[in-house]
Amino acid sequence: MQLNAPIPLGQPVAPLPREDPNAKNWLIHQLYVSQDFQQALTLCQEVIDQFDGRVEYPLYIKALIKRRQGRIQESLELFQQVTRLNPHSIDNLKQVGRSLFLLGKHKAAVDVYEEALTLGIQDWELWHNKGMCFMYLKDFAKAEECFAHARKAERHDVTHMQLGRLYTLQENYAAAIEIYKEALDYSPDNPELMTTIGILYSRLGDNEKAIEFLGNSLTHDPKNPKTILAAGSIIQDHGDMDTALVKYRIAALATPNSAQLWNNVGMCFFAKGKPVPAISCLKRALDLAPFEWIVAYNLGLVHLTTRQYASAFHYLSSSINLKNDYASAYMYLAVTLAKLDDFENSCDAYRRAIEMESDFLFHL
Repeated sequence: MQLNAPIPLGQPVAPLPREDPNAKNWLIHQLYVSQDFQQALTLCQEVIDQFDGRVEYPLYIKALIKRRQGRIQESLELFQQVTRLNPHSIDNLKQVGRSLFLLGKHKAAVDVYEEALTLGIQDWELWHNKGMCFMYLKDFAKAEECFAHARKAERHDVTHMQLGRLYTLQENYAAAIEIYKEALDYSPDNPELMTTIGILYSRLGDNEKAIEFLGNSLTHDPKNPKTILAAGSIIQDHGDMDTALVKYRIAALATPNSAQLWNNVGMCFFAKGKPVPAISCLKRALDLAPFEWIVAYNLGLVHLTTRQYASAFHYLSSSINLKNDYASAYMYLAVTLAKLDDFENSCDAYRRAIEMESDFLFHL
């Protein structure tokens, strides 16, 4: 036996293959779409810790879940981390912009969307979201331009709805109606579009067409509270309080906490000569929406009619504080002040009303 013989060496052992960072993406996706968010978060964090934060998909899903939980700032930071890993992903930039939008940082969101558009892909959602930011920034011209680009890239009802809303904010109701009708050509069974068109026709005073579109909407969705409320308002304007109250009773089952509903019900009772239930309904509306000037105005009218002048003064003053350009509020405030023997301030209120609107009632 040879003692100094070299020990034979075997074949070198191959290193273990490194684990694929995307290996668990399928499971993360499955947990997310099945809305098992807690398990999805736990698995995402395990993968993120394992690969020192250099994993795009787990970070992306974690950011989505955090945003769903209302932790917008945290979701923004995670999406920014994802974007650093893959700066050329339009989807990542979209999500950064969306989180900035939800945080109210509209100018910063616009900058992100513009960066995404420089990647050369005409994505309708980028233009749409950019238009939404400009709308909140009250730059209506740029918002309209962005919505036009979005419609050119791809047609979606949501873009038509927002463009129509943009025109409505500018009180260009005719243009809004045309946009909504164009959307209706592509989605003829959309009750939301029909309801919106009906409401706009009612604002233009064309109640016949308003009822036509609202009726068509109720055919597709007979329990839609928004449509029922709009139809009830038109019926109420025509003096048929009992029919309007029937409509409101149906709407109340779906939206019992609607301030507009209780305001309209209150004014129906007022028109029927029942001030006590009218005041009760209007006060409920005011509790639900304390900054709605029309509710305070209506309460002022009802209290003035029932000769409760101090209460009428309180509500009419509140209405004027919320909306100081409505001439009739000044006129009824002047009447109330006269009843309270405050003739000097009454004359001032009449003068303000006449300056704002020339109406023979004000002069009387």
